[in-house]
Amino acid sequence: MTTFADGTTTATSADYIALDERWSTHNYHPLPVVIAEAEGAWVTDVEGNRYLDFLSGYSALNFGHRHPQLVAAAKEQLDRVTLTSRAFHHDQLGRFCAELAQLTGTEMVLPMNSGAEAVESAIKIARKWAYRVKGIPDGESRIVVAASNFHGRTTTIVSFSTDETARADFGPFTPGFDVVPYGDAAALAAAITDRTAAVLVEPIQGEAGVIVPPQGYLAEARRLCDEAGALLIADEIQSGLCRTGPVLALDHEGVRADLYTLGKALGGGIVPVSAVVGRADVLGVLKPGEHGSTFGGNPLACAVGRAVIRLLSTGEFAERAATLGERLHQRLAGLLGHGVAGVRGRGLWAGVDIAPGGPSGREASEALKARGVLCKETHGSTLRIAPPLVISEADLDRGLDALVEVVTRS
Repeated sequence: MTTFADGTTTATSADYIALDERWSTHNYHPLPVVIAEAEGAWVTDVEGNRYLDFLSGYSALNFGHRHPQLVAAAKEQLDRVTLTSRAFHHDQLGRFCAELAQLTGTEMVLPMNSGAEAVESAIKIARKWAYRVKGIPDGESRIVVAASNFHGRTTTIVSFSTDETARADFGPFTPGFDVVPYGDAAALAAAITDRTAAVLVEPIQGEAGVIVPPQGYLAEARRLCDEAGALLIADEIQSGLCRTGPVLALDHEGVRADLYTLGKALGGGIVPVSAVVGRADVLGVLKPGEHGSTFGGNPLACAVGRAVIRLLSTGEFAERAATLGERLHQRLAGLLGHGVAGVRGRGLWAGVDIAPGGPSGREASEALKARGVLCKETHGSTLRIAPPLVISEADLDRGLDALVEVVTRS
């Protein structure tokens, strides 16, 4: 039993949920589960019930809960120094940036905190580059984005969202963006002009339902950017860091971006860590005082980020995502026509469209919870499946067995 400062005591999930409902802003609609402990691919609620995590924090928990090497790195750094401000140097920043650049095959790193901050930073960099390097007249640069995108929830980012839930009542919106259908190379070509600073795209659209673009689309985006002298910015905040197999999802297409935004898994499920990585001549347009973050690149974040990079550098997680991902998609494909209308994805990441007449996405999520599996719907009838990369084959099958029961029940 816990006693809070206001004198209330709570003991059950219902008590904690009631407390959340009373005091927490209602900007989420969580499943009725109150997690108190977690390890690996499993979480435990306040009553002691265990659940298999089939969402992994939208890829923020790629390495599972409380990975021992990541926890050890955090504890070691906590005993040394956690924050210095970028007014000074510290002994973790340069090593973090160098190691992340080497892992991603890039030249320079701008550390930030949240994924949305990384995207906002990339937008600022692209605009400054457009004015200082490409020569676009001041205030006239454009950035081409894809419909059904999800890059965050800041005012500027929702300005180019096509999700009315994200946009409604938050205007006036930031200008300077051109929206085209995702995966439509002809529409992309038609939108790019001499005023285009960049094309910003997710190699796989996560929030939209794990949408994989047509083969060749990303290569064509690269060609069109080269032809127009524009930057290609890949948002790999959900898709990157081995979620789909390789370190970067764009690697599936053999395509390189000028800038990448990274986040979520980069913090190891411990602290928020994000970054913009890419070409030095592009990131190098920023000068002292033009951009910053009090916590971006702090010692604790860098220490945890370095531990994440060490895990990724072994190749183990890329192999696990590829091998277990093959099993995931093989089993999901067998559900087509049996309660499932569509399946998409790569690696240990999938979008599953529940067939008409079946449960809604929310109902399916609640039915999975009742079977000890935590997943979450998106856009009504689609489930996003993204188990931690540490999941065992047996636990993966356990979660998929539960999904089979839910979507095929009469």
